[in-house]
Amino acid sequence: MTIRAQILLLMLLPVAALGALIAVAQRIPVLEIGRTYVLRVELPQADAPVALPEIAGQEGLPLVVIDAGHGGHDPGAVGQGYREKTIVLDLARALRDELEKSGDVRVALTRDEDRYLVHAERVDIARRLDADLFLSIHADSAGDAAEVAGASIYTLSNQASSEAAARFADRENATDRLNGVDVGGQSDVVSAILVELSQRRTQEQSAEFAGLILREGEGAIRFRTQARRSAALKVLRAPDVPSVLFESGYITNESDAQRLTSPEGRARFAEVMARAIRIYFARQQES
Repeated sequence: MTIRAQILLLMLLPVAALGALIAVAQRIPVLEIGRTYVLRVELPQADAPVALPEIAGQEGLPLVVIDAGHGGHDPGAVGQGYREKTIVLDLARALRDELEKSGDVRVALTRDEDRYLVHAERVDIARRLDADLFLSIHADSAGDAAEVAGASIYTLSNQASSEAAARFADRENATDRLNGVDVGGQSDVVSAILVELSQRRTQEQSAEFAGLILREGEGAIRFRTQARRSAALKVLRAPDVPSVLFESGYITNESDAQRLTSPEGRARFAEVMARAIRIYFARQQES
């Protein structure tokens, strides 16, 4: 065999080997399992708004939206075998039931089950329902400091209020209505002023409601020293819905935990908060 023939043979051997492998593979049965199995999962649409909850109460009455903090994968504060998300949902339900009994207020819950909502979704629910008042209920943990106890009432801080007003003006000045005023079509400067004025009025109303909670809860709910507080809390940043966050107590404190988890404690909380809500709405109607 000549050298040329040997070189040609070496070049053809890989091609022949590949052809042989293909021929053999065509005769080997291939398992069908997995070839046609496709797992399909429905994903939420980008920026799709969360479904609105049902509203209980007679049309035309003022509406309070009650927000039970945390939920779903987020348990919130944990201590003594308790989870914040469960405690605050029970408190929210108790308050809803108490308000329904009076029949002079409409009420909706941001969540009535163990599911998670981001802060923006909670605020968005209140705004889309055109709520007259927003109450977010939470509980706290002090870790090993079991002596720390008492409830606190938070409203939005002045600095956070201004920052929130600026954000709302930038994002929504072309489409939004604030306190019934259409800010669409206004210049950026005018829109920012309208939003800030709305936020200022909202803060005043929020502070009034916080004061009523403290007054009506005296002797019935244990409050911390300096129970009235302000902070840059995202869930309070709606510019046109008076909003208060109620830290109901510390689950790491035995007395607070008993107050928050017992039927008697929940009933006392619901009675106090329902009175504060009804008085607040009565004052708003007079003004």
